[in-house]
Amino acid sequence: MIRVRIQEADFDVGAELAALQGERTDVGAVASFVGCVRGRTHENAREDDVSALTLEHYPGMTERAIEAMIVEAEARCGVLGATVIHRVGRLLPGERIVLVAVTSSHRRDAFQACEFLMDYLKTHAPFWKKETTPQGERWVDARVADDAALARWGLASANAAPDDTPSPDEARGDAP
Repeated sequence: MIRVRIQEADFDVGAELAALQGERTDVGAVASFVGCVRGRTHENAREDDVSALTLEHYPGMTERAIEAMIVEAEARCGVLGATVIHRVGRLLPGERIVLVAVTSSHRRDAFQACEFLMDYLKTHAPFWKKETTPQGERWVDARVADDAALARWGLASANAAPDDTPSPDEARGDAP
């Protein structure tokens, strides 16, 4: 079974979960997470309305990186099986972006593995996201909260700078 799929097409969550469990009798838990495109990046900011999200990736590298994440989840959480499907291309608010599903003998392991894989995906998977808003298009930077979530697992990431950290131009005094 292919554990990592990068695709433009939507996925059927029920069919994916059934395929992941299959006929195994050692599975005591199936946990999953489905991520969707939000229409707003900030709850109270009308100017941040998102009309589309475009995701790009580096073919081959992305699949290998996610497969390595699954291997790490297996070692940490006793995962028996895993499926990660991540969509690319242009997606609209409400559409599904990602499915992370795992099986294990026990629910705690399944929940932890699912959360670990999502935290790892948000910080280490080579995807690039561009939001389309009424003000135009903008690339989405990594968030400090995503780095902090990964740190809970004892893993470091420096993808995002705190909001109050000046940009290199600001630090030099070159900012407009």
